Amino acid sequence: MDSTSELSPLTRRDFVRASGLTLGASALAGISIPYVHAQGSDQLRIALIGCGGRGTGAAVNAMAQIGSPKLVAMADVFQQKLDNSFKSLSAKFESQVDVGDRKFIGFDGYKHAMDALRPGDIAIFTTPLAFRWVHFKYAIEKGLNVFMEKPLTADGPTSRRMLDLAKQASAKNLKVGVGLMSRHSHAMQELHARIQDGEIGDINFMRGYRMQGVIGSAFSEPWPGQPSELLWQISRFHSFLWASGGGFSDFYVHHVDHLCWLKNAWPVKCQGVGGRTSRIAPGGKTYVDQNFDSYSVEYTFQDGAKLFMDGRCMNGAVPLYSSYAHGSKGMAVVSKNGDCGRPSSTYKGQSPVKENMLWTSPDPKIADDPYFNEWQDLTAAIRNNTPYNEVERGVMASLVTSMGRYATHTAQEVTLDEMLNHEHEYAPDADKFTMDSPAPVQANANGLYPVPEPGIKTKREY
Repeated sequence: MDSTSELSPLTRRDFVRASGLTLGASALAGISIPYVHAQGSDQLRIALIGCGGRGTGAAVNAMAQIGSPKLVAMADVFQQKLDNSFKSLSAKFESQVDVGDRKFIGFDGYKHAMDALRPGDIAIFTTPLAFRWVHFKYAIEKGLNVFMEKPLTADGPTSRRMLDLAKQASAKNLKVGVGLMSRHSHAMQELHARIQDGEIGDINFMRGYRMQGVIGSAFSEPWPGQPSELLWQISRFHSFLWASGGGFSDFYVHHVDHLCWLKNAWPVKCQGVGGRTSRIAPGGKTYVDQNFDSYSVEYTFQDGAKLFMDGRCMNGAVPLYSSYAHGSKGMAVVSKNGDCGRPSSTYKGQSPVKENMLWTSPDPKIADDPYFNEWQDLTAAIRNNTPYNEVERGVMASLVTSMGRYATHTAQEVTLDEMLNHEHEYAPDADKFTMDSPAPVQANANGLYPVPEPGIKTKREY
């Protein structure tokens, strides 16, 4: 793909649309489209591309579905990750793992893995986001249904590219799920319905918090020299904006997504503050990643309503991991703990005390696993041939999250239009990477990578 040929400017009118569990139905109305389902058998076959913990988890959820889908190919750039994933999945689903010699290592492994599928089978994309558009483009060419992990994008050019690919997928009647699982929580779906029915009035203020210690690979010490700098950055993907959107995008996108869903709108602008209190690791070495350790972003919607997203990765600080919505008549606890942790509940007034409670979701012991549910919805759409494409709202959630990160890193007010149409692509030519390619960001003579400088670097994050 030419990296610039499909990057036509889009306006907020093009981009900001009502969100829901399935997208693309309106675009398909009145059009005769073929039924895309696995050819020759009702048993779906799966290729796993990106064999880390999240990829292995997605494969578990996939193979637990009705019809016992079969894993037939795997791809990664790390042999050990692929081997560990294969061992784990084989132990859980011995009769459903039929990979054989279809294990592919390298940046072109995704092609070989998808080549092992039939049109209508499912490709799982759980690599760092820089490769999402690369893999999605090939899946569309092959006529494959897709499940892709969040976030989908970290910058404007790839957001525009993914929106165009989403249209191509719908035109071919492909079903595409995105790993923003909150909207597949049955408890949160009922909360959404109650809010739409006016139970807490008009939403004018929302809050999301993810405050915890140092997690994932967000804080990295200098590259040790092995493996290659590119592979090392991929293995530490939370540390680099090109690979993940950094900690803000990867950790906070769920709260941004489900709160915007409750509002049925996307914010039109934002501003943010944040910083790094220390760049020294416990062992005395300097952290070299591109993240801040604290963020506070104020999003503004077209009607003036606000969403505050506060995040912190800092050992020793008070933990808080929950989300809330406030309306003109009451408020809601959206996620009590975690990305979509039950119970969700509503209250009259603005204090979530028992005597004010209007409704609470069922006992958390009752099965309601959003990770399983999202796969149930995807495979049902494949088997029943119903329109199902979550990519547009997945891009929106990713872009809005990136907008908050960008505003904080530059100390500027940023609009959705500006973020969508920004020209800085963080991992150009990701479709051409090889094991010998240089990393998209390079360390200086001191081993340090470029970091945001709010108020100094105002047109780019780094």
